[in-house]
Amino acid sequence: MTDLSLTIGYDDGDIDTNASGNPHLNEIVQQRYSRRQTLLGGLSAMTTAAFGSVLLSACGGDELDDPGVVVSAGESITTTAGKTVTLNGVAGNNATTSGFTQVSGPTVTLSTAGGVTTFVAPAVSAATALVFRFSASGKNGQTSSADTTVTVNPATLAFTAVSKNLNDVVTVPEGYSVAVLYRLGDPIASTVGVYANDGQDTNFAQRAGDHHDGMSFFGLGATGSAPDANNNTRGMLVLNHENITQAYLHQAGATTVAGRRPEAEAIKEIEAHGVSAIEVTRASGGAWSYVQSSALNRRVTPNTPIVINGPVRGNAQLRTLYSADATAGRGTINNCANGQMPWNTYLTNEENWAGYFRRTAGDAAVRTAAGLAKQNVSLARYGVREGASGNYGWSTVQPSTAGDTRFAKWNATATAGVAADGSADFRNEPFQYGWVVEIDPFNPTAAPRKRTALGRMNHEGCWPGRTIAGTRPAFYMGDDAQNEYIYKFVSNAAWADADASNADRLAIGDKYLDTGTLYVARFNADGSGQWLPLVFGQNGLTSASTVYPFADQADVLINTRLAADVLGATKMNRPEWTAVNPVNGEMYCTLTNNSSRTPATTDAANPRAYTDPKLPQGDVVNADPPTSSQATRGNANGHVIRVRENGDTTEATAFTWDVYAFGSGADLDRTNINLSGLDATNDFSSPDGLWFGRNTNVTGQVAPVLWIQTDDGAYTDVTNCMMLAALPGRVGDGGTRTVNNTLTTAAGVTTTSTTTTRIGAAPGANLKRFLVGPKECEITGITSTPDGRSLFVNIQHPGENGNAGNITSSWPASQTGQGGSSRPRSATIVITKNDGGIVGI
Repeated sequence: MTDLSLTIGYDDGDIDTNASGNPHLNEIVQQRYSRRQTLLGGLSAMTTAAFGSVLLSACGGDELDDPGVVVSAGESITTTAGKTVTLNGVAGNNATTSGFTQVSGPTVTLSTAGGVTTFVAPAVSAATALVFRFSASGKNGQTSSADTTVTVNPATLAFTAVSKNLNDVVTVPEGYSVAVLYRLGDPIASTVGVYANDGQDTNFAQRAGDHHDGMSFFGLGATGSAPDANNNTRGMLVLNHENITQAYLHQAGATTVAGRRPEAEAIKEIEAHGVSAIEVTRASGGAWSYVQSSALNRRVTPNTPIVINGPVRGNAQLRTLYSADATAGRGTINNCANGQMPWNTYLTNEENWAGYFRRTAGDAAVRTAAGLAKQNVSLARYGVREGASGNYGWSTVQPSTAGDTRFAKWNATATAGVAADGSADFRNEPFQYGWVVEIDPFNPTAAPRKRTALGRMNHEGCWPGRTIAGTRPAFYMGDDAQNEYIYKFVSNAAWADADASNADRLAIGDKYLDTGTLYVARFNADGSGQWLPLVFGQNGLTSASTVYPFADQADVLINTRLAADVLGATKMNRPEWTAVNPVNGEMYCTLTNNSSRTPATTDAANPRAYTDPKLPQGDVVNADPPTSSQATRGNANGHVIRVRENGDTTEATAFTWDVYAFGSGADLDRTNINLSGLDATNDFSSPDGLWFGRNTNVTGQVAPVLWIQTDDGAYTDVTNCMMLAALPGRVGDGGTRTVNNTLTTAAGVTTTSTTTTRIGAAPGANLKRFLVGPKECEITGITSTPDGRSLFVNIQHPGENGNAGNITSSWPASQTGQGGSSRPRSATIVITKNDGGIVGI
């Protein structure tokens, strides 16, 4: 028998038999005092319910009167870059303050209004987690907090593609709205009346011009006279007016009396060309308008005084009756694409200027007799033809004021028996055109400057490459004509970041645009390329050249095309707009089309020559062979080429290239024509306008959005012209393709060839149709506010095939639901997202 009294004995419960880890009450109290903020800030709702406020105040004292704040940071969220994210923090009723802070991930700007916190999801290249902490304080300062995670995926083109159509309105995706902002004839001075649009209006020097084209938005500061790069509600909108639809400008169309154009009609037509610079504002409700009475409003027309700058300034070939010392000129004309400089100026580019000049028979002989025979070579190369009467016949006007030479300047015929140096007539006026022109949007009294170092051609775009401190910037340009070239200009001056905010903006333009090296591109079959320098004395650019005897560097620049011929540059399919990816620096250029491209003249960079059937109602797709009335030939649908500089630097003299996308109807042969595999959501023809989203918002960051606009004649039986959005990847993301070309001429002659090209990855869902314009228009010109929430687009020459007696479009009246038949007007529209988000993503 065991003696239990020796081992057990009596106890009154004073023995610890609880081996669990649960806390003692005194430990809780001790923690309450030693970790006061942690306990009060972090007590869960369950703990509060279990113990109540009695526990928190049991020991007395004011600091124990507050039971703490219960908080929730909301559920985790998954979104895509560019979307507006709303954070859902909730605090108990006893909270005195609350708010979100960011804990981790790419830094974003939190905005809180009315107790709601939002931010724009940042640009990312892969799924990225951002953590946010919601904190709330009680009356005694005790703080509670909770975290939530937002996972951001890369941006997508988050809209449903617009269908092709032939409607007389601008069609955009569901969830977007279109507003008309600035139309042909709109007054830009307080004293000018509303545009009647009946052909009787005058004074286009103070009205919006016609054929709206390239365009840039510059944020305007509070003082109303200086730039503010971050202003999204007030700015200067600068846009080109390329040409006119003459039939609608006058009451019953243009007239000619005894072989002469009436002065008033000619003045109206001349003034409707050029550039507009207007102040625009956005109201608190979101609506945009232009400020008619703004002191900054300005029209630059073909009559506006111009300063000639750069290496050609003062050269004898630019002497005229107006400027005997060749340092000045009048105006700019046929302004197509544009450039927006990092120092807040605007570049406008003179494209199809040659056709405006009269050059009567016998002119060549007069020049030869004066010792200027080589001018005939130059004029022929640029298309100033002997025997040409000049667009719109302006030189025929008999001015009402003696000594008025505004009309005579369009007659480039050399007058026999007068000063052979050109100072007594306007034989040299064509040499004053074909340049890049710089305008200061913030100084309406400053004379625009022609930047002759950038060469003379049918200038289309002129877009700057990335600006990197210490690196010489480049400016990329196309020469818009069949079989012309792509160029870049590299400044002699290395970029300095301080120049972006210099108040003397045109002086900064002098620094970067007046001295440097102009290059032309040669594309090789292996996907490489070279920038060939157009420098006098090098590579055959001498007085001994059999193509053209160059006298000096000014002569090389005046005759850029001839110099590029000598160097063996690659003939391209109408190089038009250029655009530069703001992240990786790659340059894109639209090659709109080329009806003269044949199988025998295809090359790696221009690999297609084919017959593209037109499809009038009732015809068979791809009828073989199509009749001449149905078909376009050569490269009717165009393509977009892209260049990656060696070393990713603007200073490079070599590059690699591929074709981003080939224009085509979705139904055409995917082996030899529809090489990019386009479908009904993204097929297009004749790419023209080109622009990347700004690097101040997600559309210009990490994987920027590329906007492509069309100017088409080959696909207009199926759809009006359009605009597409793309996420384009980069050079080399595809491979090589072999194209078997077959082209049948109108006479029934068939030729063939085989060409290997380099093509980017098929765009697929990363290319979508975003907009279709009204009847007979071109979509051209695009810019946005810095935040990307307002997109400005130009609609050019709607109803261009009609006239006052046969109106073929009533846009923009048709856009706003106005009934009846109204003369069409080129106009700028503003596209916004109904939810206030960033356009396109």
